Amino acid sequence: MSRFDQTACIWPLLVFAVKNRRVLTYATLGKLIGVPPADLGRLLEPIQSHCILKGLPPLTSIVVDARTGLPGEGFIAADNVPQAQAETFRFDWYGVPVPSREDYRDAVQQLPSLGLSLAALMRQSDSREPA
Repeated sequence: MSRFDQTACIWPLLVFAVKNRRVLTYATLGKLIGVPPADLGRLLEPIQSHCILKGLPPLTSIVVDARTGLPGEGFIAADNVPQAQAETFRFDWYGVPVPSREDYRDAVQQLPSLGLSLAALMRQSDSREPA
């Protein structure tokens, strides 16, 4: 199964968790999809990039470290995590089409995290657009 196939399995789990106003730990999400928690960053990145590009609340904000209660260092979609989570919980995710593998692939190609801040990524993305 490809990275983007695995990512496609995560979206409905996150939407279900949001509908039930629950955060998921990396350990729980890893068990649900059969992936070690340490490998989840590469699978969550496409969802994060897709949400940023589509102007959606940061769905990946609800995946947290059990010790800190916060998303890992790869989460760059918001500075204020509690506010981002509140926006995510309020949003009607059932009104959003479920992204395809290709949507995720395109999102990562357009906006790879690369450990940059969201502002830096957006500047980088803007500079790639044709004039």
